Amino acid sequence: MRRFIPSTSCLIAFDTAARHLSFTKAANELHMTQGAVSRQAAILEDYLGVKLFERINRRLILTEAGVEYASQVATILKQIEMATFQVMAHKNSGGVLNLATLPTFGVKWLIPRLAKFNAAYPDVILNLSTEVLPFDFNSRPVDAAIHFGEPNWPGAVMVRLMGEEVLPVCSQELGRQIKRIEDLTEMTLLQHTTRPQAWQDWFSQVGVACPDALSGPRFEQLSMVIQAAAAGLGVALMPKFLVETEIALGQLHVPFPFAVKSPQSYYLTYPEKNASKAAVLKFQEWILGELPEA
Repeated sequence: MRRFIPSTSCLIAFDTAARHLSFTKAANELHMTQGAVSRQAAILEDYLGVKLFERINRRLILTEAGVEYASQVATILKQIEMATFQVMAHKNSGGVLNLATLPTFGVKWLIPRLAKFNAAYPDVILNLSTEVLPFDFNSRPVDAAIHFGEPNWPGAVMVRLMGEEVLPVCSQELGRQIKRIEDLTEMTLLQHTTRPQAWQDWFSQVGVACPDALSGPRFEQLSMVIQAAAAGLGVALMPKFLVETEIALGQLHVPFPFAVKSPQSYYLTYPEKNASKAAVLKFQEWILGELPEA
């Protein structure tokens, strides 16, 4: 069956010109002449039978069809590029593992340990990206992910890694203002976007009423919450294992050492189709061996 696919040279020229809205800048990036890029765009328009570019007041702009096509072409070219890199990486290797991890977990816990993974499996190439929330594996070039929450990722295998204990932390200066645990209810409570009930659960566990437990500035990443607490913006409720360094260095103060076990856990998750993928299984074996005994 014939495929209606333009030449890749035309698509690349169009994508580059669409990003710059300039044939001249596109030519510089592609190491071509301005005329060559313009001809490639014209060939593509002839093939499609649709105008993609217009000139208004000597400025190059995309037509409505051009805007929509440019978005789709950019995504497809990126996917082709990533697929090409991944295939090339298979050369003389044990495979590639594209892993999505929680940003702060990745920086503070996972990456410091990856030298041991590389030593154990030098033939596996591990690529890291960050994701805060669950996503559709079918729409992302990701083989597995580190997830925190409940084991309810549809269509995926979920391997529990570990739980966590959370405790309040703040700057040294703010800590001097906190004499009783009830004082925390009068403080600015720093919130994490994906854990909106964390403070409410903590106050409930320690037996203190706090009507404003859901109030306070919200941050998308735990690393932002850590920095906000260190800067004296309020009190943060943090997983203990993620702030041990800051506490040891005196950058964060623990006003009350009431660590409460979180009802949720960390999981290694991957689509069922990857359950026998060698790189995924090697990483699973390694990370389970890195975890503290329950």
